[in-house]
Amino acid sequence: MARDPRIAARIEATAEGRLVSSMVPPPRMQIPAAVLVPLVAHADGLTVLLTRRTAHLAKHAGQVSFPGGRIEEEDEDAVAAALRETEEEVGLPPDKVEILGRLEDYITSTGFRVTPVVGLVTPPLGLNPDPFEVAEAFEVPLSFILDRSNHQRCSRLVEGRERPFYAMPYQGHYIWGATAGMLINLCDVLEDRCASS
Repeated sequence: MARDPRIAARIEATAEGRLVSSMVPPPRMQIPAAVLVPLVAHADGLTVLLTRRTAHLAKHAGQVSFPGGRIEEEDEDAVAAALRETEEEVGLPPDKVEILGRLEDYITSTGFRVTPVVGLVTPPLGLNPDPFEVAEAFEVPLSFILDRSNHQRCSRLVEGRERPFYAMPYQGHYIWGATAGMLINLCDVLEDRCASS
């Protein structure tokens, strides 16, 4: 069944009083940001919509990410920011997204406090990615993400220090860092809700 009726109940206000951070100490100043975690309800199962950033961008060039960005003054809240950024980046209008809830804020080592907003989207998506920001939009089966054997804990040397991070390689796409970390948080929430229901 494409839409599990319990999924909205599993993704609740889990953000209250809890934070999840990257595996390195974050800077003191944190810039508020929001991303949409779009769950796409296909007839044969749920997928997660992700983007690959263009190679020329100054920050995170070529990386896999969720659509999203900074929370601006005109945004009412994190949900409004995530929906605005998603429409700007991939052309998905807000009225196509049913908000299910949000995950714990994710603190990145680059100074962002990211609120992941989970939304359900029903095809057809009719995406129109912004060619300046988005090189590609693609989907990953939720079943792949929920399979713990696909989660890798890695590390790399940055400025003389070993920096740990998570990764989930999928069909030529290297999903890692904050995006992988937030997907692992999604797994935790869904597993917790399954266990308690």
